Amino acid sequence: MTTAPAPAPAPAADSRGLALAHYAARGVLEHFLTRHGVTFQQQIVLRTAATAGSPHTPDTLVAEVRGYLKTGPATLRADLDALLARELLVRDGAHLRPTEAGSALLAASAAEVAPATARIWADIPAEDLAAAGRVLTRIAERANAELATLTA
Repeated sequence: MTTAPAPAPAPAADSRGLALAHYAARGVLEHFLTRHGVTFQQQIVLRTAATAGSPHTPDTLVAEVRGYLKTGPATLRADLDALLARELLVRDGAHLRPTEAGSALLAASAAEVAPATARIWADIPAEDLAAAGRVLTRIAERANAELATLTA
């Protein structure tokens, strides 16, 4: 009687693995966003404006998203201009707010990607998700601190 070989140990988490997971998941989301004619980055800008506790000015919206995406303000302002031009965001005095079309786009893309997201996350034990969440939070904190020293 032969025994089955033991499964290979899972690789330790590292920057490459994190990046590969991010880009794979982002690729799935971008597939759905393309149907709506928006980029990943534009969707982040729109979602940030839509979920804000209080309205953003263009400057505060760019600053908040810049903190998330670590990209230059010129690129984010171009994304903001594109969203305004498509009337997914609108100026309301000094502030920005999503239009009905912007809110509908967010809702539609979220509904479209939800089944794929459910399949991707299915059957991952809650304790694994909690451990991954703790590790990712610590990595983000440390990377943000490191970036702050590099750009100071």
